[in-house]
Amino acid sequence: MDRGTSMTTPLAAIILAAGKGTRMKSDRHKVLHPIAGRPMLMHLLASVGELAPARQVVVVGSGRDQLEAALGGAAELAVQEPQLGTGHAVQQAEGPLAGFEGDVLILYGDVPLVSAETMRRMIERLRAPDAPAVVVLAFEPEDTLRYGRVIAEGDRIVKMVEHKDATEEERAVRLCNSGLMAARAGDLFALLARVGNNNAAGEYYLVDIVNIASADGRPCAVVTTDPYEVAGVNCRAELASLEGEWQARRRAQAMADGVTLIAPETVWFAHDTVLGRDVTIEPNVFFGPGARVADRVTIRANCHIEGAVIGAGCEIGPFARLRPGTVLGEKAKIGNFVETKKAVLGAGAKANHLTYLGDAEVGAGANIGAGTITCNYDGYFKYKTVIGERAFVGSNSALVAPVAIGADAIVGAGSTVTKDVGEGELRLVRPEQSAKPGWATRFHEAMARKKRGA
Repeated sequence: MDRGTSMTTPLAAIILAAGKGTRMKSDRHKVLHPIAGRPMLMHLLASVGELAPARQVVVVGSGRDQLEAALGGAAELAVQEPQLGTGHAVQQAEGPLAGFEGDVLILYGDVPLVSAETMRRMIERLRAPDAPAVVVLAFEPEDTLRYGRVIAEGDRIVKMVEHKDATEEERAVRLCNSGLMAARAGDLFALLARVGNNNAAGEYYLVDIVNIASADGRPCAVVTTDPYEVAGVNCRAELASLEGEWQARRRAQAMADGVTLIAPETVWFAHDTVLGRDVTIEPNVFFGPGARVADRVTIRANCHIEGAVIGAGCEIGPFARLRPGTVLGEKAKIGNFVETKKAVLGAGAKANHLTYLGDAEVGAGANIGAGTITCNYDGYFKYKTVIGERAFVGSNSALVAPVAIGADAIVGAGSTVTKDVGEGELRLVRPEQSAKPGWATRFHEAMARKKRGA
């Protein structure tokens, strides 16, 4: 099989997402709850996407409108109503896949972290010379009590059995069914047509296709994986648990790649966080989606970084917030209690204290004093502030956009700048100071007499 981004035989993916998700107790569809800043369904589709599928079908029930909006046309939808079991759910994709002749992966929207490599191994096994009718993805959990067993000899399945129906000998088998499968389209729907619902729940179970194929004398095979990859989410606690495991693995990967995490358990990454070498991250740092960090960056404690590009050698924080659209040039510095949004800072530019830079362009080597803000919003529209190279903006200044500060200009502390400042110009916007000697002393004496009732 081609191990690149495409496969020689067409591939389709059926993703089951018709469950009501009642245990989540949420108005949001279960598969749209995020892990590492990305909805579970999108994690799964990203992995499937590495195999370049020809078709993708998401089987939906309640919450269809939410899924339709989230998918944005990335997959076809098939509706399962009513919900009559996993086999019945897969059957709903038969219409959308009419005429498709290729391999089919059956996945679950609430089992989001199956890797593309594991999916490839399933398809490889399906295409092996013995041509199994069905390939089942199995795993060995710590606790087997709630899972169906896969009874196998080597990688050939002898029998699939639910725990409640298993003998003591079968229950001793640790290999469990994840529910994920691969089959050729023709085999899949032909087998599903023979699945009955003669069981206590009156449902059509997907797993029955394995036993039907075996009874026909056709081989079925098993591929195994880490329990982490097939962990499902049914409630908020399981969502948090899987998030925690994802984060732990991402932290370990970051450190293996040359990142120093002072307190690893306190750093939280997004699914797409990119970190360079020799980056140091202090405790309690949170990365939202879209953060890219170059080499030799120091991120001090208690920072929130999302949608920002940080150049080599920068220093961030502590207590800084970098919002989407922030771009920092080499060796720029963002200090404590500084917030940026759609702000581009040139190489060596600094905003060290208590500053807001929104919709701003700051030239290389410029210095933004403590308490400075760009006034970028008038209640209706956003406006841009441009600060030239090597400009110096004094503390507690308000730059009322749209406004430009020229290169090498100086804005005096406490200024409210509403008009452009020329290159090399000094701009002071302050009222004249006046002094009244002795006034304060006389005021204090008068107030003291009044308080005494004199």
